[in-house]
Formats: sequence, C-alpha cells, structure tokens
Amino acid sequence: MIKIAVYGKGGIGKSTISGNLSAEFAARGLRVMQIGCDPKADSTALLHHGSRIPTVLQLEREKGNKITLDDIVTVSESGVICVEAGGPVPGVGCAGRGIINALETLKKLGAYEKYQPDIVIYDVLGDVVCGGFSMPMRKGYADRVFVVTSGEKMARYAAANICMAVQNFQGRGYASLGGLILNCRNVPDEQKLTEELAADFDTKIIGTIARAEEIQQADAEGVPFILQYPRCQAAEQLRTLADAMLKECEA
Repeated sequence: MIKIAVYGKGGIGKSTISGNLSAEFAARGLRVMQIGCDPKADSTALLHHGSRIPTVLQLEREKGNKITLDDIVTVSESGVICVEAGGPVPGVGCAGRGIINALETLKKLGAYEKYQPDIVIYDVLGDVVCGGFSMPMRKGYADRVFVVTSGEKMARYAAANICMAVQNFQGRGYASLGGLILNCRNVPDEQKLTEELAADFDTKIIGTIARAEEIQQADAEGVPFILQYPRCQAAEQLRTLADAMLKECEA
C-alpha cells in the first residue's frame, strides 16, 4: 500500500491536485482512498460534483460509539473511497485534535483492512504544522510527504515550515519528503524561487502544474479537470506528476 500526504497552505490548490490525482489513479485501475484532513471538509468535493460528504467528527457527534465505516465512507462515481475528517463546532474545540480523532477512528474501525486500498492520499492543511496537522507524517500513516507550493511568498513560507517539520521527524521511521509540487501562479521568477526552496531542503520539484483555464472551469463545474479535460496541458502535467509520485514512493 502506497501512503501519500499532500500538504500545502490554504488556497494553494492541494485539494484540487489531490482530487485529480485520486481520479487519475482510480482510472488506472488502482484502489484509491482519499482522506481530507482540513477542517473545511472540502477535499473530496471535486469527486462528488462539488458536494461535501458527512464528516467523521460530525457523525461522531450525532452517533457516538454507534458510528460505523458505512457512515463515514463514501465511494465516488470514479471509484475513489472518500473520507472527510471535518472540524469542531466553530469557536469550540481544536481542529488538530479533530484530525487525530478522525484518523484514530478510521484505524479502530478497520478501514484500511476492509477497503484494502492500493493508494491512500491524505490531503492536509499546511498553514500550521503542529498537533493533529502533523499526524499523517509523524504517526506512520504516510510514507511520503509532497508539498504543494507556488512562487508566492506566503506559499513558499508555508512550504518551508512543512519541509522543516518533515526533516524534524527524520530518523524515527516516519514519512520522508518526496518533493515539491509547483502549482503555478505566474509570479515573477516562480520556477527559480521554487527551485531554491527545494535546494534548501535537499529535495526536488517533482511536478509542475501550469495555471490553466481548464482547471478553473472544472473546479467551477465540480469535477476533476483530469476527467473533464483529459487532453489539456494541465491534464498531461498531472499524469506526469502521478507517474513521478509513484516512482518516488516505490524507490
């Protein structure tokens, strides 16, 4: 089983990339599970025509100990096994703790044994890399961490913090850094700035997704661009990225 964590600051496009990767891997005949670890609970929306699925925390509040895998798992039309951790009631509780609780619930209920995915993708908010937000990389859930960034200052700042967190866990059997994913915003010197960031952490840009109208249009339509516009440049880049990630994880 290949276990991947995709991190990035809010709004950088990590959920769009995660959802499209899931759709692409599923189209290749692989059994894919995508777990949204963002309190907004919108990681898997692209796989459900823009609709959000019930979250683990929401259902636990409603059902308590009676919660089952059938309650928290939704399979998309493309065959992706989808889970959303969710977040606490606004203003009450800790979002990071919510992620810990959700992942522990999946494990306790035997989700990985029941569904036996070939690939698990954890889509994790990376603005704050502490507590529950670092759980996928520090608890043995993921084998590789891939960080989505652009050339924008705050995106690179968040990416650097994530890379630093991964390095801090090295040597403990936890996830290692697989590389940066450049999700272009067409800022000046974007490629150079991202290459410099990668060099700072002795890693590489494992894939680049150019800014494209097809991505924005597919997002508006609530579908993965890899399925809606399979011949566009971004789709080809996404397929190349998928190949590179598999190669990195199998190394």
